[in-house]
Parts: sequence; C-alpha cells; structure tokens
Amino acid sequence: MPELPEVETVVRGLRKIIPGRVFEAVKTNAPAASIVISPSFKRKTLNSVIKGRKVLSIDRRGKNILINLAGDVTLWVHLKMTGKFLYVDRTQPKHKHDLVFFDFTPHTKDDNGLHLRFNDYRRFGRLRVFPNDELWQQPGLANLGPEPLDLTANDFVELCKRRARMIKPALLDQNFIAGLGNIYADESLYVSKIHPRRLTDTLSRRKLTELHGHIQRLLRASIEHMGTTVVSHAGVDGRSGSFQNFLKVYGSEDQPCDHCGGNIIREKIGSRSAHYCPRCQRLR
Repeated sequence: MPELPEVETVVRGLRKIIPGRVFEAVKTNAPAASIVISPSFKRKTLNSVIKGRKVLSIDRRGKNILINLAGDVTLWVHLKMTGKFLYVDRTQPKHKHDLVFFDFTPHTKDDNGLHLRFNDYRRFGRLRVFPNDELWQQPGLANLGPEPLDLTANDFVELCKRRARMIKPALLDQNFIAGLGNIYADESLYVSKIHPRRLTDTLSRRKLTELHGHIQRLLRASIEHMGTTVVSHAGVDGRSGSFQNFLKVYGSEDQPCDHCGGNIIREKIGSRSAHYCPRCQRLR
C-alpha cells in the first residue's frame, strides 16, 4: 500500500497540473463500491457532483488525498493497494484498469489535450465526495493520529508512553500516527535497533527520540526519491519512485544484515508482517 512518501509524491504531482482547472466531465468504469457520494447530494453521480467545479487545492492527510473543490466540496481519494493517478493524452487507448477519467475544460487555445485517469488493478481504491462540513466526521479521517513529519520528538515520546503496546503495530495504527506502513516502520525500527515486538513503555526516552529522528529522516529521503516502488507505485507523470534502492530490511528476508551479516527474517506480528534482524534488534 502506498505510504506517506508515495501519497505525498502523487499530491505534489497533482499540484503541478490541476489547481485552477475546471472539471468538464467524469466518466467511470469502476465497481460501485469504489465510489462513495455523500447522501447530502441525493444520489447524484460523481460526474453530476463535481462537473463544473474548479480545483482549488490538493492536500494530504496521512495516506489520504484531499482535492478541494469550489463550493465547499472535497474529492477524497485513498489509493489503497494499487491505485494511482496518471496525467496522459486523452487519445491514449483505455486500459482495463483505468477506472475513472477526469476531463477538464480547456484553459487556453492551445490546451494540451491531456486528462487525468485513476488506475487501480486491484480495485480497492476509494473515491469519495463530501461537503466540507461533513468531511472530517467520516471514518478514516475523523480519528487519524498526528502527522509524523509535524510531530515533535517530545510529543512522540509522550504518545508512545501513554500505554504499553508493541511498537511495530503501534506505528502501523493510523489512529496512533498517520501515514506510516510496513516499509517505513520496518526501516526505522531496523536503523534504531528496536525489535518490532518491543513494548512502547519499555523504550527509553533516548531510544524513542532516536526512533522519531529516523522516521522523519527516512520519510523525507523517500519523498526526495519520489517514494518506494515495490509493485506499482508511480507519480502522476508515470515515473516510478527509486527509494527501494536504499531499503535495508524491508523485503530482504533471508538476506544478510548490513550491520552484523546475520539473516534478515520475516515474521508475522499481529496481522502484519515485519522484517528485522534478530541479532541487531534483540527483544530484551
């Protein structure tokens, strides 16, 4: 699933092309469950709700993309496993996994003829439209934890000390901290030499401060490299990320640890997998 750096890459790509543009038409080829329209719009379609609305801005909250439209309406997108936006020539042949097509009103005489497509071969992605006064009451947004890049070290320590829980599941909990997933949780725990089962209340303030610093450093570095492409992540321009070339532990099961030469293992913790080095990340 795309995590904070991958979603931020998409958001930054969208910010370059669609603010100020007006939706001319929206065509869908998506499963009914993929598109959610607020009941306030009285069963209108995605096209009828956003057609004619201008894109004002694009924001990110955790792993969510928020496209703010004129008239106090937000198009809220979650990429889930394989969703992505592509800005391509509208004459390009349609792919069977292109699920939504966004055409814009020409804004110059020499309009470039490009349009936006939402592509999702696993079809788990979600596009939702809500009035702004309803948006932040919705499950998936209402209870999100703080942004890891905005969180101070002291606040992170206090967050971890509130109650005892295993550190890896805590980092994956979007209500605890928003935007992290398996990749950056595994990588930050590895460089901090913290076992993923370690209880949060047993970690010292110094160790938690170190972990906080590594989380922020890894996220910023990944954003600079347009994220990590493991399966299908790509920016709006179709370019893949390159941070996978810098990963030390995620996806490296049975490979030697950079620090000690021992084997990296993959273990299920809770309902999710964790990659770590049992020598360097000892469970004390």
